[in-house]
Amino acid sequence: MLRSAEGRKLAKFALVGGLNTGVDFAVFCLLVYGAGMISIGAQILSYAAGLLNSYLLNRRWTFGVKKEHKFGEVMRFIVVNLFSFGAATGVLLAMEQWLGSAAAKAVSVVISMAVNFVGYRVWVFRMEHQGNRAG
Repeated sequence: MLRSAEGRKLAKFALVGGLNTGVDFAVFCLLVYGAGMISIGAQILSYAAGLLNSYLLNRRWTFGVKKEHKFGEVMRFIVVNLFSFGAATGVLLAMEQWLGSAAAKAVSVVISMAVNFVGYRVWVFRMEHQGNRAG
């Protein structure tokens, strides 16, 4: 069972994930329909906007990091997201023939969330200056 503090972090993380999806989708639609950009360019920029939102909100609100931003932290964040994307894509491709595309995508989202949460919690936004790891 999750401790109360960890449960709150997980709930915040899920809410931030929903907001990230909204930012990604809104920026994509603005670029495609408002600015007439092609889909691949809009996808790259909108995904980047969602990642930036994720970094800022998870760093400060979900995990309570108040120290100065460091290059290494940003690089760890990117590595975790690349690993998460790879894991989710692997699960999607491996499972869609048995579950169908939509169900496999749902499983891949759960895998991605788990990888991101654990990666952010123990590697990206760890609380180095505190005596305990719970934050």
